[in-house]
Amino acid sequence: MPSPFPGVDPFLEDQDYWKEFHTVFLAGTQEALGERVPDGYEVRIEERLSLMYEPDPEFHRKVWPDVAVVRSADPSRGGVAPSGTITLEPVTLSLPRYRLEEVIEHRIEIRRFPDRELVTVIELLSPSNKVAPGDQLYSKKRLELIYQQVHLVELDLLLGGKRLPMEDELPKGHYYAFVSRAERRFLSDVFTWSIRDPLPTIPIPLKAPDPDIPLDLAAIFATVYQRGQYERSIDYTAPLSLPLSADDRAWAEDLARTHNPEEAE
Repeated sequence: MPSPFPGVDPFLEDQDYWKEFHTVFLAGTQEALGERVPDGYEVRIEERLSLMYEPDPEFHRKVWPDVAVVRSADPSRGGVAPSGTITLEPVTLSLPRYRLEEVIEHRIEIRRFPDRELVTVIELLSPSNKVAPGDQLYSKKRLELIYQQVHLVELDLLLGGKRLPMEDELPKGHYYAFVSRAERRFLSDVFTWSIRDPLPTIPIPLKAPDPDIPLDLAAIFATVYQRGQYERSIDYTAPLSLPLSADDRAWAEDLARTHNPEEAE
């Protein structure tokens, strides 16, 4: 059964199904592009491990018996050593303590033979990319790509979190696709649409003179949603807690309540 929404289904994000959906959406994108790229290209999903950390707020509330060692008042333990060398008593301090989390992230890479030159990177943003401390980690990796001769396509299909930083003000919208071509640095084409709109078809640039590949985001989203049978798991009677206007939230919740998987079966 298809999603009740014409485009992005916000309940996937709101009810914590995005982590899995992120993975299978990239797989669907890889399949769609793999069928259309010319000979001499390959489309692969790259996996990378990132270590995210943030200060542990509980650390300063704890009492650590070995946090500091004060200087000794015993003159025999400091001053001039028998050899005439001056010695000092150290003060022992604690290193910063952080909460660490290992995050496995995926992205699509399009490479060209014979040397497997990296041509295009496609990033589908996850919630961790849009909040601290993960947003800073993503910004660093994004900057590294921008300063390479690589096309960068970024898909933001999430309502929550920060938007990608741009020099100019972003057009209003709920969802975004950014297509930054290597030969047009530092410019980016920005596609935007609302929760009420279907997902667009966007261009995926290749190495000149090869033409762009059209990527039908709506078709991929629909296929992944139905294969995952998310209608069986999502509670469409629950209220949405995502950052939406009152009108858009009411529209989305009313539309979701008309969705009845049991009747479809």
